[in-house]
Amino acid sequence: MKRRASPGKRHRVNPEWTKAMIVKARPAREVLPKIFGARTAAAMLKPRGRPKSPDSKVAISLRLSPDTLARWKATGPGWQTRMAEVLRETV
Repeated sequence: MKRRASPGKRHRVNPEWTKAMIVKARPAREVLPKIFGARTAAAMLKPRGRPKSPDSKVAISLRLSPDTLARWKATGPGWQTRMAEVLRETV
């Protein structure tokens, strides 16, 4: 069975923050720039994440009969792309 820390010890290890401690706190990237990296103004303006595709897609929910879905999946990998192409040509 695990031993539980006594309530008094827990507070000494991880004390509850006071208002003075919160006011004095600084972001981690200022205190430890080697670990968290200091971001420059130029880096803050640079968009993060994957670039937007000019041919972006829209997620939808579509209910199909099991036999229809099984036939599309049986065509192998890329069945969703092929289905989208058939729908695009039909429209």
